[in-house]
Amino acid sequence: MRGIQAALEPAPVKVYALANGAGPVKLSALFGDKSELVVVHNMGASCAYCTLWADGFNGLYPHLADRAAFCVVTPDSPETQAKFAATRGWRFPMASHAGSEFAADMGYRGANGGWMPGLSVFQRRDAEVVRVSDTGMGPYDDFCAAWHMFDMLPGGAGDWRPRFSYGAR
Repeated sequence: MRGIQAALEPAPVKVYALANGAGPVKLSALFGDKSELVVVHNMGASCAYCTLWADGFNGLYPHLADRAAFCVVTPDSPETQAKFAATRGWRFPMASHAGSEFAADMGYRGANGGWMPGLSVFQRRDAEVVRVSDTGMGPYDDFCAAWHMFDMLPGGAGDWRPRFSYGAR
């Protein structure tokens, strides 16, 4: 993976206007004091799979943020994001790409117009922001530890699918 990434030519990105709870925010501002930024392209509060991934990122967030800036970006409004994040106990920063071409330009808009999950890594190089790597996300991928634990069960994940909440069975 590291060899493949090293062979890729970084792609400059334009200035994107996103939004968070404080109002409009440029992609470049999401770096804070870091030179690298991990952006998770999340489909928003309507996706149980994206919620499963984000629940896992919540535990990793302090470790990730020590190394690079981290933000989950969704099509939901900042108000919807804040409400949903509060119900999940999420601690990581979020931003909305609603009204921008950010997700589509990064390749996370499907042919049918729907959103797709993925991860992009950006690097700040002086006044320029470049995307240095990206990958799509999907069920059973390496970005969710639950799948690997299910693999240890005799029946694997079986027909299990993530839900927003789990009641007594």
